[in-house]
Amino acid sequence: MHIALDLHESLGHQDQRPQGFRTAEPPPLTPTQMKVLRCVHSGLLNKQIAYELGMAEATVKVHMTALMRKLNVRNRTQAAIVARNLGWLRPALGRAND
Repeated sequence: MHIALDLHESLGHQDQRPQGFRTAEPPPLTPTQMKVLRCVHSGLLNKQIAYELGMAEATVKVHMTALMRKLNVRNRTQAAIVARNLGWLRPALGRAND
């Protein structure tokens, strides 16, 4: 399985939700996981997220691991893309709408 190819193919279709979410509701994230995800989407590093949210960097890593498992992705970039495709996050400012 080639991650970049799978991601590219999923972005090329109208239904851009990850394969596991096409028939079922996406898994619920906790409010803190959503805050972490918004920070990731903004391009912040774990250390910056920890400062922003007033928690330890290790706690941010725990939340990242949990939300990546829930979203069935392997890295933070994929998590941000999936969240945006699910309509959880708005496109970053300064970027053209798809």
